[in-house]
Amino acid sequence: MAKWLYRLGAWSSRKRKAVITAGITLLIVMAALGLGMGPSFTGEMTIPGTKSEQAAEVLKSEFPASDGGGQIRLIFKADQGLLTSEGNQSKIKKALKDVKTDLSVVSVSNPYETMTLSPDKKIGYADITYKQAASEVGEHSKEHVLNIAETLTKNGVQTELGGSVAFSEIEIGGISEVIGILIAFMILAFTFTSFLAAGLPILTAVIGLGIGLMTVIVGSNFVSMSSFSITLAVMLALAVGIDYALFIISRYRQQLAEGYDRETAIAQANATAGGSVVFAGLTVIIALVGLSVVQIPFITMMGLAAAISVFVAVLIAIIFVPALLAVAGDRISPARENRWLRKWSGQKKNKTKENAWGGLITRKPWLISVLSIIILTVCTLPFLHMQLGLPDSGLKSTETTERRGYDLLAEGFGAGFNGPLVVVAKTSVSKDSQTKIAEATTYIKDIPGVASVSPAIPTPSGQAAIITVLPEKGPHDIRTTELVQAIRDQSENVLKKDNVEIMVTGGTAVNIDISEKLQEALPKFALLIVGLAFVLLMLVFRSILVPIKAVVGFLFTLGSTLGFIVWVIQDGYLGSLFGIPEPGPVLNFLPILVTGILFGLAMDYEVFLVSRMREDYTHTGDAHRSVRSGLTHSGPVVTAAGLIMIAVFASFIFAEDTIIKSMGLALAFGILVDAFIVRMTLVPAVMTILGKYAWYLPKWLDRLLPNIDIEGESIMQENMNESGMTKNTKVQTESNIK
Repeated sequence: MAKWLYRLGAWSSRKRKAVITAGITLLIVMAALGLGMGPSFTGEMTIPGTKSEQAAEVLKSEFPASDGGGQIRLIFKADQGLLTSEGNQSKIKKALKDVKTDLSVVSVSNPYETMTLSPDKKIGYADITYKQAASEVGEHSKEHVLNIAETLTKNGVQTELGGSVAFSEIEIGGISEVIGILIAFMILAFTFTSFLAAGLPILTAVIGLGIGLMTVIVGSNFVSMSSFSITLAVMLALAVGIDYALFIISRYRQQLAEGYDRETAIAQANATAGGSVVFAGLTVIIALVGLSVVQIPFITMMGLAAAISVFVAVLIAIIFVPALLAVAGDRISPARENRWLRKWSGQKKNKTKENAWGGLITRKPWLISVLSIIILTVCTLPFLHMQLGLPDSGLKSTETTERRGYDLLAEGFGAGFNGPLVVVAKTSVSKDSQTKIAEATTYIKDIPGVASVSPAIPTPSGQAAIITVLPEKGPHDIRTTELVQAIRDQSENVLKKDNVEIMVTGGTAVNIDISEKLQEALPKFALLIVGLAFVLLMLVFRSILVPIKAVVGFLFTLGSTLGFIVWVIQDGYLGSLFGIPEPGPVLNFLPILVTGILFGLAMDYEVFLVSRMREDYTHTGDAHRSVRSGLTHSGPVVTAAGLIMIAVFASFIFAEDTIIKSMGLALAFGILVDAFIVRMTLVPAVMTILGKYAWYLPKWLDRLLPNIDIEGESIMQENMNESGMTKNTKVQTESNIK
């Protein structure tokens, strides 16, 4: 692979104009396709085969018409008096009449006819049903309802919105993301002591982001994809795009400093750092594609969308970056430093001098290892009581109309009103089937935690019925989860005794089932990832203990990250600092995503850092010196790469959407832990303790394993030999002349 990448880098350097033109043309074409077709994302997050999904299928078969359009719920509260007063009734009825002027509206319920008023008559609601699905309700219809709600509020009836139609849209590309990119630019500027060199990774990452993003948008028109897929794709495309370009440009400048000509330096950087980029990128891609093993459609599509963006970032790094380096010429060489940046970044470093951090770690490896493990363990402890769920309107900011509407419904009808359970009872008995169902479901009202049970609504066939159960507690309360389980536990006995099948569905039950399924899948997926990491690292480093140390470090990273997320999001500590409106359950698919993504990124840092240690150990045989050498030469680059990823991921913490916020927070903290506590501290300390035994590999196993030269050592050796031959020939010629 190193030789192929060497030739590719040299070709890109020679054909730089054609490569750059092709890259920009591809970006323009994909942008035209993506913007022309537009995104077609869905908000569906379901898992086939769960109990709630099976109940939903029964509902669709028994009530075909119920699988209708989107719904907006208007929620009212009188500022003065009751909703039943003549003045308030007149205002609400007029508003509902205005709603019907929208031709997309199928029906509008009247709270005074349907009796959807709270017991004290101060709060009520009306449902608007549309012809289109919730995700397809047009902006005109939304604006129409918003204007009516604002008018009612001004006239003394507070009106908020709820239902399946979303009003708080997910936004990508806000000011916080721009700030994240600016921080990354400044980190690069101080790393390279050059504004021009710092701009290249940003430029290539944005081009890769554009191509990957448009590819995902085009793909959303052909496959069902959650809107959060594009968020994850943007996060990873920016982060890895900048980092991968950083690694290649950094190695290129190092080659120039060693005296190589520009084209050779570009080719060697592509063969060495480029090899690590390809390996790292493939590791991330495999982890993301591996999300499909959990067999959850929306998780699979999120992984594939993100994998596409990472794949594009790798191609941009090994093809487009060499072409840009050739165009930039000597303007980004180490000799062309910015004086202001050099002044603020410190005096010029001596490349042969070992850094203080490496010296400290090799002097006190046991102390540093123990302290690191204690910190990581403490961070992991909250993970032991993690509760999964899917954030709803109750966890949004109070500045959103959905959250205010959620609170009004809880105030007027009880906390459980926002999480109703839909019980589907079905029987094969044809005679007195409804009586049979009524008798079989009487046990539900006696279960602890039930606030109320509605009368059974028979289906057209008469063989099934729907019962709405309101829990006493909200949808995220553990007692509501226990209530769902209690209904299901007794349903088995009912089926045997009365021949009535009882199933539970509805948003709350679906959320519970998805969370349980994902929690069950997490250990299996983590085991798969750990096994994959061990095999890949054993191939790369020709060692047994180095891969074991790497995967144990990854498990510490994963545990610490999930523990921190539980501590902040679920337990509520520091929530206000990160803009978390309310403590709530951890996003149910976050642990799976974090496992896949952090695995790939952790292996990036492991490879970039430890491969330099292995290279030095191969040449010197001094295990302690190799640790210090790795930290001296690769440490600054890994530090810059980690800071850049933290800046990019942290920028998403300031998004309005709670799901995006939690994803950004988890990945930012995960990189902080992995890059600076695990890879830059714990790993070199353990490598120092292990000494030469870290590189032990049985001879029989060494013969079986293929040799993977990801650092391009063979290419470097060839070039060194050629340089040496040239130098020796020159000396001999001069000697003969004398």
